[in-house]
Amino acid sequence: MQTAERIVRRFARRTNLLIAGRPARIRRPLDAGIAPLAAELERMLRALGAVIVTDSAGAGTVEYAFDLLPAGADPVDVPLLLDGAPLPDRGDAAGRIAFAGAHMPVSRRVAAGLDLRGLRVGVAMVLEPKTAQLALLLRAAGAEVAVYAHPDETDADVAAALRADGMPVDADAALSGERERQSALGFLRRGFDVLIDDGSHLIRLAHEVDPAIVDGWIGANEETTSGLTPLRAMERAGALRIPVLAVNDALTKTRFDNRYGTGQSCVFAIADLLDEVGISLRDQPALVIGYGPVGEGVAAQLAAFGAEVRVAETDPVRALVARHDGFVVEPALVAAPDALVVSATGVPETVTVGIRTAARIVAVAGGVPGEVDLAGAELSPVSRLDGAVLRHVERVSPGGALLIDRGGGVNITGAEGNPIEIMDLSFAVQLAALDHLVRTRPPIGVHALPAEIDDVVARAALDARGVAIDLRPDPLAAGSGAPSDWYSPRYDRPGTPDPSGTLDGATTPDPGAPAVRAPATERPA
Repeated sequence: MQTAERIVRRFARRTNLLIAGRPARIRRPLDAGIAPLAAELERMLRALGAVIVTDSAGAGTVEYAFDLLPAGADPVDVPLLLDGAPLPDRGDAAGRIAFAGAHMPVSRRVAAGLDLRGLRVGVAMVLEPKTAQLALLLRAAGAEVAVYAHPDETDADVAAALRADGMPVDADAALSGERERQSALGFLRRGFDVLIDDGSHLIRLAHEVDPAIVDGWIGANEETTSGLTPLRAMERAGALRIPVLAVNDALTKTRFDNRYGTGQSCVFAIADLLDEVGISLRDQPALVIGYGPVGEGVAAQLAAFGAEVRVAETDPVRALVARHDGFVVEPALVAAPDALVVSATGVPETVTVGIRTAARIVAVAGGVPGEVDLAGAELSPVSRLDGAVLRHVERVSPGGALLIDRGGGVNITGAEGNPIEIMDLSFAVQLAALDHLVRTRPPIGVHALPAEIDDVVARAALDARGVAIDLRPDPLAAGSGAPSDWYSPRYDRPGTPDPSGTLDGATTPDPGAPAVRAPATERPA
């Protein structure tokens, strides 16, 4: 039922909030006619990871409500509520930045413990409201901050709002070619102690053009898988001149940003665009190429919307995981004909000419430049149902497939990036990693983050969501139930009385003595 899908997408589009992991309430009337819509909405929300509640969601949580009570309007226009009130109008760019900040409690908590006075920090990331909040939190902690964004990753209104607030911003959506390169170099030559990068494009440009640019850096943080891959190659080749923290590999980044964030934002953006040309994801054959964390999220979101999902993968373990997640796994060229093909690899030319020629629709989740091979392709505009030319969708020939955003990251150019709560986690990791980098000053190389950062960020996120968990027992504490030495409790040790009354080869137990048994907690159930 596409009405339920449109209701959920409208909520996400209006708020840029996450569906997964938060309480959701469906208010139903005593009207049998609305029951099928209510049932489908509940099924879809559960499949997207929402927690359906019928009583209080608990203190400190943010609750979404979908009001299906008769309102004299088309069901797709049912009122949407946030914490019991109608959805707020986020207004202009400053309002969107403020709304994002109000829903980023984890980043605020981590930033509150930082003292960055005297530190020069460059932020080179997709520029939208959440990134603006990261820059503002860094500045509030005492850092001198400047921001850069690639032209196709710049929200011009957000850039203008930051400039109006006194933040230096090198970002212009109109730049290309040499002018784009010079803008990036101008940003780098502002001089930094630490760079927060996305895709490692600025780190690599500095090393390529003038390695002296990075000689004074304490180091950098890298946000993405596609950015870490070339940095590790530089390290192996001896070309890397700075320490880099692999922020992407933190569990509270990859398991949430990649899977839930990119999954929701890309699939919802694709569905919004296809809706304008009369194409529904329900029953649409879909092929997800790559089953890493991004591919897992994309496949799950597509399946929740009713698409017939198949997976192509070159890694045998990931292919096996996809199979156990219930998806048909087969070669891309076999599954591509007449399908919505979504590349989730971050590898150039993943969607070959043969795949895109066979496909019905082609899109990229996240991605890198050139993930769709457009060699020999001709692009023509596509009209919406009302006759207006549709932005971000073109028809590619030969083959006639619809190409979304020319193979770019549609969640960025066609939407507002990953949901706020997801970037709250990722940016909390960035803030904690920056603190770790400055305090520990690691040597040149790509470094993993300590596990304690994941613990700190995850516990802060659970607190913000009103979720309590058990404490880990201390293995050495009395009564913990854990053995205090490495000996197996399954076997009696020589010299230990045998409770069975039989000889153990070392001693004969006294029949009149009480049996000595291992503590019950040391025996398997």
